[in-house]
Amino acid sequence: MTKKRLGVFKFASCDGCQLQLLSCEDELLELADTIEIAHFLEATSLIQEGPFDIALVEGSITTPADVERIRHIRQQSKILVAIGACASSGGIQALRNWADHHEFIAAVYASPQYINTLATSTSIADHVSVDFELRGCPIDKHQLLEVLAAMIADRVPRTPRHSVCMECKRRGTVCIAVTKHLPCLGPVTQAGCGAICPAYDRPCYGCFGPAAQANCKTLSEHYLAGDTTETVMIHALRNMSAAANVFQIESDRIESRQPQDKT
Repeated sequence: MTKKRLGVFKFASCDGCQLQLLSCEDELLELADTIEIAHFLEATSLIQEGPFDIALVEGSITTPADVERIRHIRQQSKILVAIGACASSGGIQALRNWADHHEFIAAVYASPQYINTLATSTSIADHVSVDFELRGCPIDKHQLLEVLAAMIADRVPRTPRHSVCMECKRRGTVCIAVTKHLPCLGPVTQAGCGAICPAYDRPCYGCFGPAAQANCKTLSEHYLAGDTTETVMIHALRNMSAAANVFQIESDRIESRQPQDKT
């Protein structure tokens, strides 16, 4: 069997999703006869040129150089998979999308004139075609192995599309939105994390991005009718998946109402 050539690439991110691949360890041995890791700077300095059968891309696009590089990677890759919240929805750094990035640069760098960056942090799919998005901050290693196995076998990966609420029910976690009146994004967030935060009395903040057919407006209006302030709701939506389309639309809608916090 001819091995599939794998390339792993990083853009603006924390490296956490790439580390999930390294943490697979024993599981990767089972795939050793089917894949060849040709490019993976996190793991080895031995770098091979493309083309690649599969490219895993972590991180968001934040500079003009990023735009050119992701286009080159796309041209070199038969299949491109965006891994993690940064690659699929801009990541936490997408908070810059609602602020003055020139002000940020001036505050951080002594010589801002040498910094060449974009005003936004955007997903990989905003710049090139993406064959599959694997959500999470970080991604789940078992889902990553499923995606790799599926790509090797030329089939569609089987990853969940339902909401986090289903995972809460499976692990027997009492709904904190109902019992504690916390603004949990579980009903509109894609499953995959195992509902960790609600299990520790912390509302879901959407790190796996929007679930299929997420009704963000209805959910936020429900919370806003209670004790949740507009500011808290905006902050909940603008988190790990801030630039995810439906989250961004809803947070912008709430902000446009010139909110008055309840005290």
